Amino acid sequence: MSANKPVHEIRLGLIKVAIWHNLTRSGERYNVTLTRLFRNGDQWKESTHFGRDDLLQAAKVLDMAHTWIHQQDRNERAASDERDGQSQRVADVAK
Repeated sequence: MSANKPVHEIRLGLIKVAIWHNLTRSGERYNVTLTRLFRNGDQWKESTHFGRDDLLQAAKVLDMAHTWIHQQDRNERAASDERDGQSQRVADVAK
């Protein structure tokens, strides 16, 4: 079992999406894993198999994950623009 944890999880009923943050050579990337929770006796388990009645909830959590990832990208761009603006102001003052 990996020590890595998702940066965000979204759950609707028994359908869950986990969002993972990865640093790659191409920059930051997000990936998702989609699972369905089920009970086997007293233990909760996860499956990557979905029945007909799971599909709409799966689509909804994937849509929510898509929105969350885009918001993170937007927030990161805004923070980067703010850092760049502060650096430019410092350079202008130093002149």
